[in-house]
Amino acid sequence: SRVVAATREFLIGRGFLEVETPMMQSIAGGALARPFVTHHNALDIPLYMRVAPELYLKRLTVGGIERVFEINRNFRNEGMSAQHNPEFTMLEFYWTYADYTDLMPFTEELLREVARSAVGSEEVTYGDRTISFKAPFRRVSLRDASREAAAKRIGSDVAMSDLRNAESAVALGRRLGLQVTPAMSAGHVTAHIFESLCEDDLIEPTFVYDFPTEVSPLAKQKPDDPDTVERFELYIGGGEVANAFSELNDPVEQQRRFEEQLRQRAGGDEEAHAMDEDYVRALEFGMPPAAGEGIGIDRLVMLLTNSHSIRDVILFPLMRPK
Repeated sequence: SRVVAATREFLIGRGFLEVETPMMQSIAGGALARPFVTHHNALDIPLYMRVAPELYLKRLTVGGIERVFEINRNFRNEGMSAQHNPEFTMLEFYWTYADYTDLMPFTEELLREVARSAVGSEEVTYGDRTISFKAPFRRVSLRDASREAAAKRIGSDVAMSDLRNAESAVALGRRLGLQVTPAMSAGHVTAHIFESLCEDDLIEPTFVYDFPTEVSPLAKQKPDDPDTVERFELYIGGGEVANAFSELNDPVEQQRRFEEQLRQRAGGDEEAHAMDEDYVRALEFGMPPAAGEGIGIDRLVMLLTNSHSIRDVILFPLMRPK
């Protein structure tokens, strides 16, 4: 309760407007995740419980709301673990005329203020470690982290070019003993290497930035590197707490990204993003440059309360019926 209240106060104090957007959507968009499916009897159409509010919040920036946020419930029909529950609480906010570099210090300030308000300190105990929310947080690019971890695992140097070519990336993934296929792109293999070899070691707050374009269908590309997007994820305590990027606001490029996601879906990727023609149409009206971020409230509460299972911080977590 204190975390949610402090988050709301922080954002409202900086000019953000709190809104509510649909929890039942005609297209499950805004994240790469499997949705829960339901049916609307009167309209006789399928509906999806939202996996993220992102595309609706960005429509509001098209409509002229320059700073907007929602503290919401999301639903993802995926596996369960100590960090995953089928429904969970997220903060998402969007800030026009900002980019992902603006969000890094903003996130540091937000988490520091929330920690002070919720537990009275910038430092918390998590397991046998002390985690500090004092700025600045460590920063490392995803490809650098993946390359260094891979080199350490196989005991020989890994060139950056090995992570940008699909054939060499797949070969590297196999040398590392990871489950990769020839159909995987270089970006997907690189992200898989990072998730497999790096995540668990990121205990102190760390911004992992500059992701491959293939795994970031809604993020803006770097001007000098079309294979990379302006995106970061924040890791604390060995898990992802936040995901943020400069928003893609080019409708032609967004259409191309959605079409690529459809090809991945046709190839068997059940988490690939669906086509959302209405959202592309909104971008055609004109979305200002913007940056957006999602923060997992449950995972943040886990850190602040030294809880190692999400079931310990959710009232009535989903369990198998007795």
